[in-house]
Amino acid sequence: MHKNVKLLALTAAAGIAVFALAQWPVKGLFAQLGGSSLPAGLEAIVASRELSPDDVEAALKTYVPPGSYDEFLLFASGGQAGNIEVIGVPSMRLIKNIPVFSKDSWQGFGIGDDDTKRLFKQGAAAGQIQEWGDVHHPALSLTNGQYDGQFLFANDKANARIGVVDLRDFKVRQIIKNPLIATNHCGAKMTENSEYYVEGAQFGNPLPFTEFSPMSKYKENYRGLATFWPFDRASGKFVTNRSFTIELPPYYQDLGGMGKKISHGWVFINTFNAEMATPGALEGKPAMEVQVSQREMDYLHVIHWKKAEELLASGKLPTRTISGMKVVSIDQAVKAGILYNIPEPKSPHGSDVTPDGRFIVVSGKLDPHVTVFSFDKIQKAIASKSFDGKDPFGIPIIKFDAAVEAQVELGLGPLHTEFDDKGYAYTSMFLDSSINKWTLEKGPRGEKPWSLVESLPVHYNTGHLTVAGGDTTQPYGKYLVSLNKWSLDRALPVGPLHPQNLQLIDISGEKMKLLADAPVVGEPHYAVMAPAKIFKPWKVYPEVGLNGLTLKKSATATAPGQERVARNGKDVHVYMTAIRSRFVPDRIDVKQGDKVHLHITNLDRAEDATHGFALSAHNINLSMDPGLTVDVDFVADRSGVFPFYCSEFCSALHMEMMGYLTVAKGN
Repeated sequence: MHKNVKLLALTAAAGIAVFALAQWPVKGLFAQLGGSSLPAGLEAIVASRELSPDDVEAALKTYVPPGSYDEFLLFASGGQAGNIEVIGVPSMRLIKNIPVFSKDSWQGFGIGDDDTKRLFKQGAAAGQIQEWGDVHHPALSLTNGQYDGQFLFANDKANARIGVVDLRDFKVRQIIKNPLIATNHCGAKMTENSEYYVEGAQFGNPLPFTEFSPMSKYKENYRGLATFWPFDRASGKFVTNRSFTIELPPYYQDLGGMGKKISHGWVFINTFNAEMATPGALEGKPAMEVQVSQREMDYLHVIHWKKAEELLASGKLPTRTISGMKVVSIDQAVKAGILYNIPEPKSPHGSDVTPDGRFIVVSGKLDPHVTVFSFDKIQKAIASKSFDGKDPFGIPIIKFDAAVEAQVELGLGPLHTEFDDKGYAYTSMFLDSSINKWTLEKGPRGEKPWSLVESLPVHYNTGHLTVAGGDTTQPYGKYLVSLNKWSLDRALPVGPLHPQNLQLIDISGEKMKLLADAPVVGEPHYAVMAPAKIFKPWKVYPEVGLNGLTLKKSATATAPGQERVARNGKDVHVYMTAIRSRFVPDRIDVKQGDKVHLHITNLDRAEDATHGFALSAHNINLSMDPGLTVDVDFVADRSGVFPFYCSEFCSALHMEMMGYLTVAKGN
């Protein structure tokens, strides 16, 4: 039987009939599939919808029957929506939304409860709480260069923040703000054993960014940086007082590729705007896109962070403290031999390290090639001082010819590259709107080394792409997702603001095959994909009364029979329990001007028995998973009678799960 027609089971609308395709004789459309056909009813459906054999094959490959699970989980950035979307692969169904930097009323994130308000306060920028974010680059925690399913990280480009998501409950545990920079971008990867999250500035600014300097002093007073945030697995948090920052020139730092295996301990960060151009359209300056594209080459920063770590630990690397951050100056970094530049094609966007750590692939958006640097050649060039002078800040420039291994011509607008388990590389082509597959130093099927193998059109203007495990030391392969900036005609029109479009591509065979479209809201930038089996999330919290932020027993946890209202002057503490289908207490009587402290414990232990607490006219909605205690403070500043109710449908008597807050007029 032809492999494209192999179907284990096809569940009909009634959910009963199962058809084994090989049992039917060849006829009609499905003769094209290699000797099989469908029963008349199903073939009629295919004909009425004008489906091709490729369409049917794609449908079968992406179909996940009711009650069955997807093989992979895709964590896709939500861009300016401030979230991460968790999508099942191959079904491409949305399974969960993880709010990271933006409010989410369904999950009560930033809407009322004290813990998520505290997270937002941690991420305040220039003294102001930010209630939105621009998520660009999710990253999964690593052990020996492989996803371990424990933590997820995300950056907020708009405000230079980093969020930590604990994958035991898929919730944010920490948000940190880099006090030195206004924006970040190149923090796309973790180091090989999650020792550090590497955060780079996007746009140059004075250090710190809250200090003013005129644009006329850009070269003198503006800088970029790379901050290395150490991560502690036991606490699930960054240890901020052990971080260190390496000062960089005020070029625009783009994406960072983390060293792997033999290149572990190094990071390779793209830059653009080596021209150090500044905006000034009203002053008659050319547009920035013109100014920053004058040079033939920009610079790839090559940073030996492991050596920096060792020198700092021994006290041999001088630093200065800026806004509480330990900063290594450019001069000291050069003197210590931890910072170098390599010329790279102009306007690069993407720095990706092969699974074996031997090669670094960069893409200049205005160059039809991807450029491949050899880590071994870089090391030899450093050892032999094969430099082509220094940049304006004294950083040695490794000779391009001394570091380059190959240049592979792919087409127009190459951006990002990832790798599969067979030895192929895949690059997103923004202008060509395609995914291009090419060989590394050895063609897996005997193809010519460093050569284009195949180009698959995508729809449209692909930015990032992700292969399952494609940024690890051992990719899983099988699926690739193209994260497309435009959808145009790929979804039903819903007004001028179109969705973006993820496209699932099968890369398991000799040829790439487009399987599915998946419109999403918010702009997808990067995504990571891993087998679902590596994640071990809780289905309920391990004990009743845990605080959702610390995962420790809450001091305000309330056991059955201990529900009460305790008044201390103007402070009113309400110790409440929630269980299907009641709140206890279900009436809270206070006076206008009282400060109310709600402490609500979900006593349910059944899987999926989440409760909500929605309070009318007070901008409060809480989400309480089984076992959690949630706290919220507010001032009863208006008299009246305000219903509260469970906002998460939880039982047959869900509508009866309610109560009243009564606020008597003050004296």
